[in-house]
Amino acid sequence: MQHRNLIELHRRQAERLGPLPALRYKRHGLYHDLTWDQYRQHSRWAAAALLDAGVGVGDRVGLVAENRVEWLVADMAILTAGAVNVPPHAPLTARQIQFELADAGVTWLIVSTAEQLAKVLQVRDELPLVRGVVALELALPQAGVLSWDEFLGRGRRALSRLAGELDRREQQIGPDDLATVIYTSGTTGNPKGVMLTHGNLLSNAEAVLQVSAHGPQDLVLSWLPYSHIYARTVDHYGSLVGGMCLALAESAETVVQNLAEIGPTMMASVPRFYEKVLAAVASPDQAEVARRLRKIFGPRIDWMSSGGAPLPSTTAEAYHACGLLVLQGYGLTESSPVISFNTKTHHKPGTVGRAIPGVEIRIGTDGEVLTRGPHVMKGYWNNPAATAEAIRDGWLHTGDLGTLDAEGYLSITGRKKELLVLSNGKKVVPSHIEGLLQGDPCIDQAVVCGEGRNYLTALLVPHWENVAAALRAAGKALAADEAGRAGQPEVVALLEGRVRQALGDVSPAERVRKFVVVPQPFSVAAEEMTVSLKLRRNVVLGRYAESIAALYREP
Repeated sequence: MQHRNLIELHRRQAERLGPLPALRYKRHGLYHDLTWDQYRQHSRWAAAALLDAGVGVGDRVGLVAENRVEWLVADMAILTAGAVNVPPHAPLTARQIQFELADAGVTWLIVSTAEQLAKVLQVRDELPLVRGVVALELALPQAGVLSWDEFLGRGRRALSRLAGELDRREQQIGPDDLATVIYTSGTTGNPKGVMLTHGNLLSNAEAVLQVSAHGPQDLVLSWLPYSHIYARTVDHYGSLVGGMCLALAESAETVVQNLAEIGPTMMASVPRFYEKVLAAVASPDQAEVARRLRKIFGPRIDWMSSGGAPLPSTTAEAYHACGLLVLQGYGLTESSPVISFNTKTHHKPGTVGRAIPGVEIRIGTDGEVLTRGPHVMKGYWNNPAATAEAIRDGWLHTGDLGTLDAEGYLSITGRKKELLVLSNGKKVVPSHIEGLLQGDPCIDQAVVCGEGRNYLTALLVPHWENVAAALRAAGKALAADEAGRAGQPEVVALLEGRVRQALGDVSPAERVRKFVVVPQPFSVAAEEMTVSLKLRRNVVLGRYAESIAALYREP
């Protein structure tokens, strides 16, 4: 690695590129640039404010915000202060955010909008370690909450007094020191905090840039959430390493519009985005499809990356046929995240590329993909047992099944863990959602589906006695015909309400949108369950494949 830590990298790029644009963002209908000098200066002000508030080296600072220029400034400020960024995903519920902040022992908190502030204030009494809250958007003064401008002002006034301490902390932080704790879904309901160091993130960003060969002449459009490691490393830290200008999309809904306005040379995305754009330009005339795609992505686009979920070969091939290169990579939060990547000069359809520089890949005896190198996490926060299970003899066990060909190209063939990955890259633990559903007295069994899809569906086996009782209480009756009960409108309506109530505290990605009512319980006799009463998921999904597929065909 060329630098000891991300702070040193940021300082050197600001010294080298000073007046050039580092960040581009849209506000009130107009685009604005933040130069490298300003980026560094604002981060130093916020870092000084954190020091003035008593934040020490290794302290955890929470950052609950959607993508915005202040997210990037705050991230660099937290690191410059020698602290650790803990960024819960913005769509999470108050209860989910509370768990992550409390588990990590967060002492200060930065939030974005009034909506995010309301979530935090809802659980504020359950976060005794949090000493202060800063709101990026604070319409009205609120007790115990500082505005971002006020916070920066405090730091600006304190910087002359604390500049020496900030410089000392930059020298003190090394590659093995913690930079962030990112919570990711595990095999139980509670997520695990992935500990990533400065060395993890730096090595990964540098290795990706080494094979993608981008530099200060490039303009990156960024829209994936920075609370996920994919965009954080590839877009945020990758732009830092390459000295590139990072342009922020306004939102996930405006990416196509922002593409036309910004004219980037590259962008990272998830398969769902490429699929939706392709569907929007569909035409029997291939030349017309190519023209429409080129118009959307602009004349300057060089190539695009895809990660977070499997990219269908048909989608990649459709783009390639139109002269647009969509290159698939592979990784996970625990690997900072990139393990392998198809490059402009070396790519093979149907694979996720070859190992990036410094990274080793091997296939275990059971077909599991293992990886070793500077990208492997430090471990799971306060969870040595899970760490020992994931990292053995230096090798990270990914939980994915795969193969390596003679040229070193990796193909992912399946998932060892029961973890659903939606087409937008969101990860969902089905057993957790199923447990919540089955906690309702009217739902006997539940099987959640959605691998590679853009939302969750489920197979629901009702607890018929309780359903009958609930209907009676509402002045309705359960159909006498057992075969007809599954499609009875009153039953479907009752279960819709129960599903909404059971999943009221989960994130939007974890909510079941549609379901099939299965009249008979899954059983050992039907080979749908093992003798120890564990669900044979593949058997059940195969048996009801057509019914599940129909849920995604319906408007």
